[in-house]
Amino acid sequence: MKSKSEIIPHGLIENRIFLIRGHKVMLDFHLAELYGVSTKSLNLGVRRNVKRFPGDFMFQLTVQEFGQLKEILRFQFETSKSDPRGGRRYLPYAFSEHGVAMLATVLHSERAIQVNIAIIRAFVKLREILSTHKELALKMKQLEMKVGRHDEEIQAIFEAIRQLMAPPLEKPKRPIGF
Repeated sequence: MKSKSEIIPHGLIENRIFLIRGHKVMLDFHLAELYGVSTKSLNLGVRRNVKRFPGDFMFQLTVQEFGQLKEILRFQFETSKSDPRGGRRYLPYAFSEHGVAMLATVLHSERAIQVNIAIIRAFVKLREILSTHKELALKMKQLEMKVGRHDEEIQAIFEAIRQLMAPPLEKPKRPIGF
């Protein structure tokens, strides 16, 4: 049996996870490539088990969404210039982490099992990275607030020092006499 590193090159999965409609997803043609099956076969297996794929597990892209993705993916696949779907008959499907996990029940091969494990690990790693970034952003905001307060306090100290350094205001002298 091949090791996971031989089945899927490092970083390949992470580069194929996209944020669409607020969900981290993988596209059907990328998944088919990873599983070593045709996109048609993958989608056929999904259609035969459509009850396993509710809307939060899988959804079909709109023409606009796929058009935006084609700009990003331009060098990864050939497209037909006249067809907005890129030479496909149907718009691609996007699978969330849960949809990818459900694919393991539809595709019955040793490679599918290994690929699924690697993909789920990639989603978990991505979630951990995003969590770390949120924590760092929160700490930076707290630090900025502290520095902001200290800046005001430092400015007040400088102002007090300037007032102490300023020559005393002379009171107007009263003329001598009447």
